[in-house]
Amino acid sequence: MSSVAVLTQESFAEHRSGLVPQQIKEREDSTERMHPPVVSALSVATLNSEEESDPPTYKDAFPPLPEKAACLESAQEPAGAWGNKIRPIKASVITQVFHVPLEERKYKDMNQFGEGEQAKICLEIMQRTGAHLELSLAKDQGLSIMVSGKLDAVMKARKDIVARLQTQASATVAIPKEHHRFVIGKNGEKLQDLELKTATKIQIPRPDDPSNQIKITGTKEGIEKARHEVLLISAEQDKRAVERLEVEKAFHPFIAGPYNRLVGEIMQETGTRINIPPPSVNRTEIVFTGEKEQLAQAVARIKKIYEEKKKKTTTIAVEVKKSQHKYVIGPKGNSLQEILERTGVSVEIPPSDSISETVILRGEPEKLGQALTEVYAKANSFTVSSVAAPSWLHRFIIGKKGQNLAKITQQMPKVHIEFTEGEDKITLEGPTEDVSVAQEQIEGMVKDLINRMDYVEINIDHKFHRHLIGKSGANINRIKDQYKVSVRIPPDSEKSNLIRIEGDPQGVQQAKRELLELASRMENERTKDLIIEQRFHRTIIGQKGERIREIRDKFPEVIINFPDPAQKSDIVQLRGPKNEVEKCTKYMQKMVADLVENSYSISVPIFKQFHKNIIGKGGANIKKIREESNTKIDLPAENSNSETIIITGKRANCEAARSRILSIQKDLANIAEVEVSIPAKLHNSLIGTKGRLIRSIMEECGGVHIHFPVEGSGSDTVVIRGPSSDVEKAKKQLLHLAEEKQTKSFTVDIRAKPEYHKFLIGKGGGKIRKVRDSTGARVIFPAAEDKDQDLITIIGKEDAVREAQKELEALIQNLDNVVEDSMLVDPKHHRHFVIRRGQVLREIAEEYGGVMVSFPRSGTQSDKVTLKGAKDCVEAAKKRIQEIIEDLEAQVTLECAIPQKFHRSVMGPKGSRIQQITRDFSVQIKFPDREENPVHSAEPVVQENGDEAGEGREAKDSDPGSPRRCDIIIISGRKEKCEAAKEALEALVPVTIEVEVPFDLHRYVIGQKGSGIRKMMDEFEVNIHVPAPELQSDIIAITGLAANLDRAKAGLLERVKELQAEQEDRALRSFKLSVTVDPKYHPKIIGRKGAVITQIRLEHDVNIQFPDKDDGNQPQDQITITGYEKNTEAARDAILRIVGELEQMVSEDVPLDHRVHARIIGARGKAIRKIMDEFKVDIRFPQSGAPDPNCVTVTGLPENVEEAIDHILNLEEEYLADVVDSEVLQVYMKPPVHEEAKAPSRGFVVRDAPWTASSSEKGAQCLALRAAAPPGLAVRCPLRTCSTV
Repeated sequence: MSSVAVLTQESFAEHRSGLVPQQIKEREDSTERMHPPVVSALSVATLNSEEESDPPTYKDAFPPLPEKAACLESAQEPAGAWGNKIRPIKASVITQVFHVPLEERKYKDMNQFGEGEQAKICLEIMQRTGAHLELSLAKDQGLSIMVSGKLDAVMKARKDIVARLQTQASATVAIPKEHHRFVIGKNGEKLQDLELKTATKIQIPRPDDPSNQIKITGTKEGIEKARHEVLLISAEQDKRAVERLEVEKAFHPFIAGPYNRLVGEIMQETGTRINIPPPSVNRTEIVFTGEKEQLAQAVARIKKIYEEKKKKTTTIAVEVKKSQHKYVIGPKGNSLQEILERTGVSVEIPPSDSISETVILRGEPEKLGQALTEVYAKANSFTVSSVAAPSWLHRFIIGKKGQNLAKITQQMPKVHIEFTEGEDKITLEGPTEDVSVAQEQIEGMVKDLINRMDYVEINIDHKFHRHLIGKSGANINRIKDQYKVSVRIPPDSEKSNLIRIEGDPQGVQQAKRELLELASRMENERTKDLIIEQRFHRTIIGQKGERIREIRDKFPEVIINFPDPAQKSDIVQLRGPKNEVEKCTKYMQKMVADLVENSYSISVPIFKQFHKNIIGKGGANIKKIREESNTKIDLPAENSNSETIIITGKRANCEAARSRILSIQKDLANIAEVEVSIPAKLHNSLIGTKGRLIRSIMEECGGVHIHFPVEGSGSDTVVIRGPSSDVEKAKKQLLHLAEEKQTKSFTVDIRAKPEYHKFLIGKGGGKIRKVRDSTGARVIFPAAEDKDQDLITIIGKEDAVREAQKELEALIQNLDNVVEDSMLVDPKHHRHFVIRRGQVLREIAEEYGGVMVSFPRSGTQSDKVTLKGAKDCVEAAKKRIQEIIEDLEAQVTLECAIPQKFHRSVMGPKGSRIQQITRDFSVQIKFPDREENPVHSAEPVVQENGDEAGEGREAKDSDPGSPRRCDIIIISGRKEKCEAAKEALEALVPVTIEVEVPFDLHRYVIGQKGSGIRKMMDEFEVNIHVPAPELQSDIIAITGLAANLDRAKAGLLERVKELQAEQEDRALRSFKLSVTVDPKYHPKIIGRKGAVITQIRLEHDVNIQFPDKDDGNQPQDQITITGYEKNTEAARDAILRIVGELEQMVSEDVPLDHRVHARIIGARGKAIRKIMDEFKVDIRFPQSGAPDPNCVTVTGLPENVEEAIDHILNLEEEYLADVVDSEVLQVYMKPPVHEEAKAPSRGFVVRDAPWTASSSEKGAQCLALRAAAPPGLAVRCPLRTCSTV
């Protein structure tokens, strides 16, 4: 059996609290035999828990730790009184220790402790639960597991550990089926908690299963605990009982008592729950639930009351008008309860759906007379009357903000006036005298209104109603304001055609005439479907609907509906007056035609190196072409291999832009353009599959561009563009190929390994050219992106193709004939071939069909070199190696003196320039090591120990005219090539020129973090040196190749002109204008989230600065506008217009019950924003803590403010009724609260504390404590009675 030592005490206390007294006693007896000192405190703490009228002693509250021996004997038991009495503070992190005996361990392999399956399981548990586990092995080979973490995590981890590391057992426990639901608990919470506590799995049969057996799976100890808990729950439910008592419905009020007080007292005294059915439910059964003994007491008391009332009471029946029943009942039945409380008589009122007027009084005979008097008094205390008034006059009788009615209700507050919608009467209810006075006043108001008001009803088809209302009510609000009438349009859901107009007779007639005219005009409307490709819909609508808004403003009477994008429909619907719809249709068709025309696209191939020149400095060139040609030009990304520029727009504009881009390329290089006429029917065959044939011609002819016309255009013109010589070459090949295609075309495919292709092509295409010249056939090799890399295609006349095929197959056959040969190479040249990871050998292998060349290992003196491969390849490779050796033999070394400061420039980015010279001239170039102090010192030479400085230097260094060693570049190769390479190097030496640029522009030339100067240096491939600011110099030095300096200088001077123009523009933009505006208007000018002021800033391109509120020295009414003079004046006028409008506005405070504020404001302010937008006012609600929480401020134009106030007061009246009903309902639903007087708390008090002891007692306690300490352990006096340690 495993045992658990839990370092928190809750689980033990909770477990123990569930035991029956006998079990507690038995356990205490057994524990006392084991640990007498500890258990005495425990038993006192547990059994005397109810006798706490006296304060506990210090030892009870803070029990001493157990003796050393007892601790050793019971290491796994909770310590004495610490297990109960004072509930400990719960720590956020707890620790529990589990011990699993050897016989219950699942994994018993002693050699794999800390690893294997057991360790994996522990790691999974830690990751899943977040608890920390530590495992240790006891001497008896049992497993100790310490779990740390939050309580929930520890309990889950404990459950997993028991389930996965400990062998499982199972047991069943039988309890009554009806008790199962108490074991499960609400939403299964109790069952989950029980499983966690006991680390077991508890399976309860389903409700439809007749079995009462509960199955428990887990460890033996866990099963015992779970079984015990289940039986405790069942035992507790055995004590409870339910009983039903039949009591006549008429006697229920006597049992409940006035305001349910009597039944409440019985429930409180007996602890039994008593459920009496409400009067509206026709049931006679009273249900009792509780402990059996207490339940019996409650039932006896109720029976007694019932029997007494049955004997003593009698009844009388009286007739009371049905309309007066509600006065007898009173609000929420209070009047009936009041009569019952005063007289002890129950009054039975017939249900509201019954036509009976008989009221029955039940009670003791002597009390019935008094109760009857009270019933009649309450029935006759109120009267109901009505006033005839047309329903359309009701709102005028109520008045704005309810002012008219308020006068009546203030004089007679007990009178209730009710207006029923759709009925031509007003109902008054209240005391008889007050109702008579109110009726006279209302009749007078009705007579007056009928004399000076009128109404009319008109029929207009309901499908036109929303058009009459207009967007956001614009049309109908205009009519209401203009004619001072009220127009009532039925909602769409009613499908009614009747519109009612009320108000001044003249205004009513005018409004009627205008509405009928609008309806007549709408009847003449037409609907038209316009077919527009869906791809143009987004463009027509525009960004944020700007373009469609312009169209709608141009044709305000036409409604334009676009289909949902998901529908993939091309139909755009227009609806409105016939003429306007036709105009709008033509306008939109023209717009679509323009869009179609502007969507023409052409591709222009431009050599990659000229893209940056087409873009221009800062994108100036491309921007200019776009603006002047009104086209969209897209260039490929810098890292893309594409050379194609896409131009989109009108066809003529695209052609113009294309011509300009091509002219830029033509000006920059010796680019020729030739047009060749080739029949259109041959174009596809000339292009070849996936462009293979035409691509091979372009690559063979130096990368020229060959442009075929668009398929289907019918044009025969093919354009060839590129360097003049390459264009002529491409033209000849294209015409020759076209002639062949036209006469007779024949194609053959042959296969050869990809590594043979270079050998077949030959150096510079020499071999394949020889084949083509001798046979007249064209040979096409696969491109890098082609999938079939072995396929070679031969095109031409059949006899020429056959001859070329024969020659190529012979070459391929020779290549397949692998031979091995050798040659002699002097060992001194071996290094040249194998350095740089055998780069020379790799180049030979690639060029000569993958031939393998093997040099002897370094350190051996052999001069034999072995070659293996195709016979022709081996021979060609031998010849190439011999040429390289001859070059090495004829190699000379030249010195080229270039100052060290220019070396980096000569090398170029990543040594690209030097690599190019090395390849072009087949030489080797070696740069000297850098010197730390390359500049010669002008200071006199210092002598040390009588020796002259520099005595040991070479004569060459001492000669001031000779170049320094760090300036000399070594060139190795053939003499003529070394000299040519030397000239090329000297041509790369940068030259410096000076350009005068005003000092104040230097920082703009440099740009943010040097971006401007870097861009110019990259664009012109020069170095630009700007003098330090402290020098105040106007001279900027440009260093670079002579060819680049003129362009760089021109670019710099162009930039200076731009900066000077920007300076002048900044001076014009810095004009300042001040406007005096009262600070109270500032928030309105700024607008919500700065919307208004941002609009002014963007519209007039100015900067507007408001005064700083925290700056006391700054005038608070000055607004500063900065920008162009004309724009600042326009912005000032815009601000003053806003101020003028604001000055016309008024603010009114409205008392609005704070309980309805939230509903008027709405979710996230949506409702109040809608009101403010509708009435064009600003509404401010009081902040929390305001002196008057009901004060709401409405600001706007006077007429708008008045209408807005009327609207929110109507809303208040509507919402307040709901609030009052809700509050009354809440009060009714709350159970009665019985406050009990609470005695002032004395805090936590203990008796016999150490600090209350005498000095001698304290000393004795201190000595006893020191004597009990183990040897060698220092103990400081905890009582502070002595200073010894």
